[in-house]
Amino acid sequence: MKYNVLSKPDFKKALLKKEIKTVCLNIKVPKHLKDFCKDKKYFIKTHGCQANYRDSEIYKGYFELLGLKETDILEKADFILINSCAVRQKAEEKVLSELGEIKQLKTKDKNKILILAGCMAQEEKNIRTIINSFNFVDLVLGTHDLNNLVRNLDLIITKNQQIIDVSSSSGCIYEKLPSKRDSKFKAFVNITYGCDKFCSYCIVPFLRGRQRSRSIESILKECKELEKSGYKEITLLGQNVTSYGKDLKDGKSFANLLDKVASLNIPRINFLTSHPFDFDYKIIDVIKKHKNIMRYMHLPIQSGCDSILKLMNRKYTFDEYASIIEETRKKIPDIRFSTDIIVGFPNETKKQNEESLKNIKKINFDGAFTFIYSPREGTTAAKIKDNVPRKEKTERFKKLTNILRESFSKSNQKYIGKTLSVLVDSISKTDKNFLSGYSHENLLINFKGNKDLIGSIVKVKVISEHIYFLKGEIVI
Repeated sequence: MKYNVLSKPDFKKALLKKEIKTVCLNIKVPKHLKDFCKDKKYFIKTHGCQANYRDSEIYKGYFELLGLKETDILEKADFILINSCAVRQKAEEKVLSELGEIKQLKTKDKNKILILAGCMAQEEKNIRTIINSFNFVDLVLGTHDLNNLVRNLDLIITKNQQIIDVSSSSGCIYEKLPSKRDSKFKAFVNITYGCDKFCSYCIVPFLRGRQRSRSIESILKECKELEKSGYKEITLLGQNVTSYGKDLKDGKSFANLLDKVASLNIPRINFLTSHPFDFDYKIIDVIKKHKNIMRYMHLPIQSGCDSILKLMNRKYTFDEYASIIEETRKKIPDIRFSTDIIVGFPNETKKQNEESLKNIKKINFDGAFTFIYSPREGTTAAKIKDNVPRKEKTERFKKLTNILRESFSKSNQKYIGKTLSVLVDSISKTDKNFLSGYSHENLLINFKGNKDLIGSIVKVKVISEHIYFLKGEIVI
């Protein structure tokens, strides 16, 4: 059977800047679809960043409208959706491996419907791979096309079609999307979609499109609904939250938005992810003003070497980055900083690497996500012929890891003996005798307690540190 290609990805179209339109959806599910979905189940596997996890909540919302029930057992699912990540090659390989495993389920039961969604769908090479080697996938759905899920399932079910629906250029912001939140006390709220930065190594603008900011009114409405529902933590979400509003051209900024959201009666406000180039020092004053804004900021540096930062098209120097950290810590001493760092950028010299490590050590980061550079087809950096062997990149990665481990341990030791406010997430994944949660400083803390405390904010005294988490005891 040939695929019905409704739309397909095109990186050139992804670069186009379009007029932003807000579309308020009025979703109607045909009765014959609800009848078909009666007593059936769905399974969703999510890879990648918080944006993907938020998208999966929307997919769940659509499935629930259809009358489907969620299952965490893959074999029992009638509808299987894999929400994919394409930021690194390993992430793509993992998804293709999963699809290969699911093929066995499809062979046993051809009525199962398999959907590949997310960032991998936005790459032309992956569409070719699906058509040529994974043509048991029923629907390939792009990041701009969540709103087409019901229409496409109708074609699959009633017309026995296989669909590729992946548009590359989006000027739309969809409001009133259905949603089934993964948590009843922590929520993601999208404030922007896409990104305009075009860092030379990054494929995100090609996959998620150009930046589109939601209106402050729409964001506040969603936050107020979450407040009314008793949510204790909201994370304002975007590929680059600090550039919020620049595309709206109405004078609104992220500092304005953060101030308004923090003025609501929500115990905790967080935001991800910030870009140093767009950082407005007014943000520091807003954080200081509001006690409910978490004392934590994720601010990716990517490299500590100015010449590498320039090749990365990051548009700031190390000193400019360091000044943000210094000024924030001066005004808010208890704030913690985490970051992203890429090791092994093409043709990085030994001297450049040493400069980067030296400067990163100066910052004394409290947390970090570290990666060995992975070329992404279509990006500027992928066109550079790299002369640094993989073995050398791995050695540099180890050096960075050692510096960061020392920094993390030093940071965590400051909290031993202190009592922190912890929002309890779940039973610990490593020890079922412990609960796990995050402090107001975004520190992961494990402690003994009754599972009835999940979803509540409790006081926990820190008794020991373990580099990547703390252990504590609940204070009655």
